Amino acid sequence: MKDGLSDSTVRRSLVGGFYDAGDAIKFNYPMAWSMTMLSWSVIEYKAKYEAIGELDHIKELIKWGTDYILKTFNSSADTIDRIVAQVGLGDTSKGSSQPNDHYCWMRPEDIDYKRPVTECHSCSDLASEMAAALAAASIVFKDSKTYSDKLVKGAKALYKFGRLQRGRYSPNGSDQAIFYNSTSYWDEFVWGGAWMYFATGNNSYLTIATAPGMAKHAGAYWFGSPNYGVFTWDDKLPGAQVLLSRLRLFLSPGYPYEEILRTFHNQTDNVMCSYLPLFNSFNFTKGGLIQLNHGGPQPLQYAVNAAFLASLYSDYLEAADTPGWYCGPNFYTTEVLRKFARSQLDYILGKNPLKMSYVVGFGNKYPKRPHHRGASIPHNGVKYGCKGGFKWRETKKANPNALVGAMVAGPDRHDGFKDVRTNYNYTEPTLAANAGLVAALISIADIPTGRYSIDKNTIFSAIPPMFPTPPPPPSAWKP
Repeated sequence: MKDGLSDSTVRRSLVGGFYDAGDAIKFNYPMAWSMTMLSWSVIEYKAKYEAIGELDHIKELIKWGTDYILKTFNSSADTIDRIVAQVGLGDTSKGSSQPNDHYCWMRPEDIDYKRPVTECHSCSDLASEMAAALAAASIVFKDSKTYSDKLVKGAKALYKFGRLQRGRYSPNGSDQAIFYNSTSYWDEFVWGGAWMYFATGNNSYLTIATAPGMAKHAGAYWFGSPNYGVFTWDDKLPGAQVLLSRLRLFLSPGYPYEEILRTFHNQTDNVMCSYLPLFNSFNFTKGGLIQLNHGGPQPLQYAVNAAFLASLYSDYLEAADTPGWYCGPNFYTTEVLRKFARSQLDYILGKNPLKMSYVVGFGNKYPKRPHHRGASIPHNGVKYGCKGGFKWRETKKANPNALVGAMVAGPDRHDGFKDVRTNYNYTEPTLAANAGLVAALISIADIPTGRYSIDKNTIFSAIPPMFPTPPPPPSAWKP
């Protein structure tokens, strides 16, 4: 509750936002991406959220995130020279017992150690992602003009700053680089540019997002790369390509954008092909979970993002009266994409060799020891200091507080899972993973809401008509 105020270099409130995972650090890079994802899911599937009575709830969550993002830079200015990258510290290598958010095991409300604020002056990736988050949210909140305008103004300042002050937000050796290292900022330029265009209708943003050099730098042509098509909090290119394919499918702006939009559309098709087991682009576990991170730990966050893109793209194709897409000479129907998305979500919710749901509180058997400080310490009125909580971290007992709805990191590549609190590679939930889960679930949920399950037009509401309206017919000619 003193974030920002207790740091003598910042001296302003940074209260709010979301903790990152089982700790109390606020990493603004994955947090902003999570807000973009939630907003995207609302823009596309608003009618579904409404039908299940969750629209107000998710808008409240997004606003909690965007209100915080607006505090992390001078959101009333047109030009800025710094933004907050992080609140709290997690590196435990420098002095093993220096109290910080990863060394200490205590409830967030009991924190009494310093939470330094990290600011950055050249951080194109972070600034462009924050711009994307505010731009996407401005479409969600367009019925509240004052707030929506405020979000757009902030997004413009952020995107401009990211374009002018080039640099990665996570320099080597920094706390950000240890936990959420950004590999490049080109993908954020494309992604942020696309969202800025949808939020403002200003063609200059579309020009940036579709610049051929930009696509090349962002990795659009790295077909041989093992991570091609893997959508994450670090690599937004696959998401940006789906988003811009949407523009081509429904508005088709033509020259000078058509060439790169067609390229993105073709590459989206390729990415969708890579998700299908028969192309062997990625391994699957025996139980059927796609290994987008090549057998590495914490596979579920990647699987939910792919499930979201696959089911969303299938909805785009259907809304454009297209029954499917080509992988080489072979044609596949949209149902193939839905089946892939459903198989991944079914696996996560319990259809796997261990018959285990990886979402806490869902199903009969789910992880009882998530790596999460607040969930593992009993609500007993006793204040545990930095090391006082270690006994709760080490105990074999189940967490006293169920973290309902949290998706844990997930099983290993042999479908094995250890429900052990200290092994965060199995049991730690994260904000970014849960945002992907929410988006994937709403996209695949079978809720009848009219002809298309996506909202075809809301995302385009700020874009002026592509082609001028024809002049009225001349009056009848009289001889």
